Amino acid sequence: MPAVSLSPGVDLFYRVDDFTDPWSSTEAVIFVHGLAESGEAWRAWVPHIARHYRVFRPDLRGYGQSTAMPAEFDWSIDVPVSDLAEFARRMKLARFHLVSAKFGGTVAMRFAAVHPEMVQSLSVVSSPVSLRQSLGNRIPGWIEQVRSEGVRSWAGSTMKGRLGSELPAEALDWWTDMMSATAPSTMHGVLRTLADVDITDDLHRIECPTLVITTTGSGLGSVESVGAWQRQIPRSELVVVNSDSYHIAAADPDGCAQTVLRFLQQHRQSD
Repeated sequence: MPAVSLSPGVDLFYRVDDFTDPWSSTEAVIFVHGLAESGEAWRAWVPHIARHYRVFRPDLRGYGQSTAMPAEFDWSIDVPVSDLAEFARRMKLARFHLVSAKFGGTVAMRFAAVHPEMVQSLSVVSSPVSLRQSLGNRIPGWIEQVRSEGVRSWAGSTMKGRLGSELPAEALDWWTDMMSATAPSTMHGVLRTLADVDITDDLHRIECPTLVITTTGSGLGSVESVGAWQRQIPRSELVVVNSDSYHIAAADPDGCAQTVLRFLQQHRQSD
């Protein structure tokens, strides 16, 4: 995997998937994964999207093959936002589509508000805007579990709610393995500051067309509460999927990818 150096000692690894026609004018999509994931989280989406767009799948700072961060690192949501902006510049992407899930969607919404000139469209799947409201009561227990039992214990114990009741045990095991690769030091640092994240005030500043996808049984917020903040984004629409998963991008990647692809095609840069 190629990598870019964000700063001395901090490398960000990424994947590029491009199965577009060589003679066509190709737009770019950057995928933003969630907490304790990597670019591999989008594996099942690639066949759907990469036939039509150049797909960039970075491992965000601290995750996947990118550099793990020390527990004392000073995290804030603007760290991955700044990293994504630098990554896009290194890839020579002046304007692109953002596709995101879970906490990656929180980061992507903040990015679109801060860098409106760079984002052609935004797709947000199963993402919270206020971590205190959606996860605040769970985070202290997660911190203690990671400290005492490790990342694998935390990932495994939360997997059923994350992926819902329809995926086989093998799928839950694969996701647990992928998330367990996250360094405990990264998780300690992120979880320590996670409850402070709230991007509600950014929503009205998102200028690009925005697709929000949620589920009927999401543990991150009811359909009504998601709709309430989605309507604060001026050019947004909401799609609701019938599922008990709060990570529908993983639980139904084919259905979600096709929904997002239709949205992307409606908002091509040439239009």
